[in-house]
Amino acid sequence: MQRDISDSIPEIALDWHRQGKGAALATVVETWGSAPRQAGSQLAISGTGEIMGSVSGGCVEGAVVTEALAALEDGRPRLLTFGVSDESAFAVGLACGGTIRILVEPVGDVAPALAVQDLDRIVAARAARQAVALAVTLSDWSRRLLSPGDDAAADARFRMDRSGCEEDGRFIAIHNPPLRLVIVGAVHIAQALVGIARTCGYDPVIIDPRSAFGSAARFPGETLIEDWPDEALEALAPDARTAIVTLTHDPKLDDPAIRFALRSQAFYLGCLGSAKTHAKRVERLRAAGFSEPEIARIHAPVGLDIGAKTPAEIAVSVMAQITHALRKG
Repeated sequence: MQRDISDSIPEIALDWHRQGKGAALATVVETWGSAPRQAGSQLAISGTGEIMGSVSGGCVEGAVVTEALAALEDGRPRLLTFGVSDESAFAVGLACGGTIRILVEPVGDVAPALAVQDLDRIVAARAARQAVALAVTLSDWSRRLLSPGDDAAADARFRMDRSGCEEDGRFIAIHNPPLRLVIVGAVHIAQALVGIARTCGYDPVIIDPRSAFGSAARFPGETLIEDWPDEALEALAPDARTAIVTLTHDPKLDDPAIRFALRSQAFYLGCLGSAKTHAKRVERLRAAGFSEPEIARIHAPVGLDIGAKTPAEIAVSVMAQITHALRKG
């Protein structure tokens, strides 16, 4: 799914550079108190003064743009610190003041600018749904691109979706692929779940070969796939940023999806059904050759036990369990 423009700041900066306008990236590296934006938030600034994104909600952008244009002139990054006053904080919707540090990096071909080839590799990884991080040593502006498995500190930040500074003086900017939620079964619970998933930052996809269920009228504006679940999942290629939920109650539809999901990289698999229904499901999976560790990946009955009764409440419990699996592992 195409990224929202507000989440395409590296792509915009690279495009501006390629157009010959010049570009700089401003990134929040650290915050204290009620800072308006979290670490990793970015603002792209062109050499002609265009901006996209934000680093403060509006109260320091003007000063950051001025510094970015100066950085484009001398080719050197700078680390800025801003104390957001109570009055300014109130203007951007905060209860109290805070402090933010912002790294401003001109994009260029000569160090210590952010190398065009590094930005190009970040953009390419994002387009391919590959996790990538840029580690910047703030004392000398040296940089290293990191993939999962390259660096323990970065791996912890990949898992938490959390950019930030390390004790060794590095700032690690995390670029994770967008989260996806694949829902098998266009049932009533799915109608509630897609909205909650979007609010939590997921791109939902609904799979149901039954056109009467998976209709645009029931799911306006959503991605609907009418293929058989295992075939649809194979085309979607679930990765470590994908959660899968089966909701049909029909083994003919759920089981093919479950069998595929169990041997995919999906970080979460939840299946609707009672404990008795799940016990029968487990028997079928064992007969199909699945191991106990594989079967143990299934969250069933799906969702946290919060006493949910209505479809909307069940959707809340499912999204809470997915969040727990993502953040707590």
